[in-house]
Amino acid sequence: MSLDTSTAPQEQATDEEAPENGAAPAAEKANEPAAEEAKPKRGRPKAGAARKTRTVELTLTVTGSADGDWQAELKHGSTWVARGLVISASAVSRAAKELHGDLSTPIDEVINEAREQQRAKVAALEAELQEAKQALADLDA
Repeated sequence: MSLDTSTAPQEQATDEEAPENGAAPAAEKANEPAAEEAKPKRGRPKAGAARKTRTVELTLTVTGSADGDWQAELKHGSTWVARGLVISASAVSRAAKELHGDLSTPIDEVINEAREQQRAKVAALEAELQEAKQALADLDA
C-alpha cells in the first residue's frame, strides 16, 4: 500500500470520489449555492405570495327559438339571479359580437335562419290574406 504524499489529504478524498473525467468536482461546487437557495427561508412568507385570485362563477344561458323568441337566465354559483328574461334577437347578436367573434358567427347564423323562416311565414300569410280578400270580393259582387 502506498500513499501519495504530493497531494493534501483533502484533495485525495475529493479525487477518490470524483469520476475519471474530472468535471464533476467543478460542477458540484457550482451547484452548491443553488442548493442553498432552494432551501425554504425561515419566517412567514410574503403577503403577496399567499394571495389567491378570487374567481366568481356566473353562468349566463341564452336560448332562442326558430320563431325568434330569445330568453336569458343568469345563475351565480348555484343561485338563480334571473330566469326567463325576454330579450330581442338584435340584443343577443350585439352581445355576442362584444364577447367574441367566435360566438357571434354561429349565433348570427341562427338568427338569420329564424329571420328567413319568419319572412317565409309572412309571405304565406300575405298570400292567404289576398285569397281571403278575393273571396270576400267575390261574395260582395
